Amino acid sequence: MNFNRKEYTDDELLDLYKAILKPRMIEERMLVLLRQGKVSKWFSGIGQEAISVGATLALEPDEYILPLHRNLGVFTSRHVPLDRLFAQFQGKKTGFTKGRDRSFHFGSNEHHIVGMISHLGPQLAVADGIALADLLEQKEKVTLVFSGDGGASEGDFHEALNVAAVWGLPVIFMIENNGYGLSTPNSEQFKFRHFTDKGPAYGIDALQIDGNNVVEVFDTVRQAADSLRKSPRPILIEAVTFRMRGHEEASGTKYVPQELFEKWVKKDPVVTFEKYLLDELVLTQKTLDSIREEIKQEIEQALETAGATPLPEADQQEELADMYKPFEQQVVAPATDARTEKRFVDAISDALRQSMERYPELVLMGQDIAEYGGVFKVTEGFVQAFGKERVRNTPLCESAILGIGLGMSVRGKKSMVEMQFADFVSSGFSQIINNLAKSHYRWGQHADVVVRMPTGAGAAAGPFHSQSNEAWFVHTPGLKVVYPSSPYDAKGLLNAALEDPNPVMYFEHKLLYRAVSQQIPDDYYTIEIGKANLVAEGDDLSIITYGMGVHWAKQLQQEMPEVSFDILDLRSLLPWDKEAVRATVAKTGRVIILHEDTLTGGIGGEIAAWIAENCFELLDGPVTRVASLDTAVPFSPPLEQEFLPKQRLRQKVEAALNF
Repeated sequence: MNFNRKEYTDDELLDLYKAILKPRMIEERMLVLLRQGKVSKWFSGIGQEAISVGATLALEPDEYILPLHRNLGVFTSRHVPLDRLFAQFQGKKTGFTKGRDRSFHFGSNEHHIVGMISHLGPQLAVADGIALADLLEQKEKVTLVFSGDGGASEGDFHEALNVAAVWGLPVIFMIENNGYGLSTPNSEQFKFRHFTDKGPAYGIDALQIDGNNVVEVFDTVRQAADSLRKSPRPILIEAVTFRMRGHEEASGTKYVPQELFEKWVKKDPVVTFEKYLLDELVLTQKTLDSIREEIKQEIEQALETAGATPLPEADQQEELADMYKPFEQQVVAPATDARTEKRFVDAISDALRQSMERYPELVLMGQDIAEYGGVFKVTEGFVQAFGKERVRNTPLCESAILGIGLGMSVRGKKSMVEMQFADFVSSGFSQIINNLAKSHYRWGQHADVVVRMPTGAGAAAGPFHSQSNEAWFVHTPGLKVVYPSSPYDAKGLLNAALEDPNPVMYFEHKLLYRAVSQQIPDDYYTIEIGKANLVAEGDDLSIITYGMGVHWAKQLQQEMPEVSFDILDLRSLLPWDKEAVRATVAKTGRVIILHEDTLTGGIGGEIAAWIAENCFELLDGPVTRVASLDTAVPFSPPLEQEFLPKQRLRQKVEAALNF
């Protein structure tokens, strides 16, 4: 192996050696602990240490790195305390996730590290978000994110590179090409020869380096980072390497031809660099022995500290509380009595505009939301008011944009991501469910992201522009879900959602945009998330609903003046107002739960179950659900009307009254 030291001093080379030796020695100790059952699982980076160490040391300490399984050297080179690191591996509370996640599935803002999730690809977009925040603040910084060759087959890889290229984001995409995705060789992963072939297709520079040469890695990343700080843009670096252990220890290496081990053992990044330094008289055997002993003592002392720490004691209240960043909403009343008649769509636009004025750190992102104003014209005129840096057209990359929202949160920004239609959110499902929702619970990093979603049927738009998919997210701890039915609520709840530092899924029924209007305050105001609204009071029967269901219930109330209805608009679906539900059940004793979502798996089943468990003695009859058919949303109007629950509501009400 050719080590070109260039202008680097002996001390700089020694620092590189110490940095690459430490993760190797830790790994060797971890393999022993794994056999002893003191560590549950281990993903070895032996053979790949030069990439982690060289790249990390090449960056400034306050520049973010997003590592993977085999990047222990990132953490050790950023001087993460070993006792906390070992506690993390052992599931102790003194680890970075309080025992809630394992290995490198965590981050530390103190050390400017954002760890991985098992889905691998989504973290690439998070790096884009961190870089975008730096760009908006005109900071000359770069962000470095790792991907394996296998993980680069995921769509998130394409989306992250595409957005970074289009937006000129200073991101170093470091591809560790070790030849295998678990047991699958690269020949079965992709047809191109080198990852450098991908760069030109995205319009970005691409380099290939020897991933086992720590000096080459360090020098290449240092030069790239210097260039990107002055001229922000992404770059792809392919580091060719090989892992000498299995994907994780339990998988073994039988699937790898023996001749590959024989070839790559000669390129061991620690052994070859050590020999080079000894040959160049930069390192003596005495110095080497001293370095090894110092690292060994540090490891053993840290293991002793971590080992003496007991496993965490489960505390249900703490577990539940940590799903969300602590936030006590202070409801904001309008400053004056001034009111104007506004349509539903105008109320949403009002909220966005006033929140943009209130929070200079808020950035809006979505397809066609800039000059075009969005397909529903919610953000029309926003570019002129706030500029294209804060009102950003996005490529058709839902997953990447949602991940960018999390990355922006890491840097203290707020994000609003508009899905052109709620149906399209499925393309970013993993980012929401596995990244935004779990981030605070896992390592204390909140996701200050609101996802706006035009939803609902009734416009003959067919199966892919009409779905009611709120139940997907109500099932996910860590999210909040709101669904207003009136202009007043639309503005107040959107302002509240944008104020809240936790991820909020905000549903807007498309048919309400221009069909419903109301006198609403001109000033900024908020409504409490989690608080239902009793829109009609009666004694005979309760209809618990939200969104379009509120209007169906009010229409039925007019058609059946002989019946005295309580109509409870939930407004928030996660959390939902249990006290208000109990109150209306106690009042009427007869309950209809109405929603546009399909019957099976809808939130109505959850509410009905809660009523049965907690309000059974208050009931005068069975709780009845009225919902859409368990089919996809059909296109033809007669089929769609049959699909929707509106025409079945009266029948169910009559049955409940006659029970």
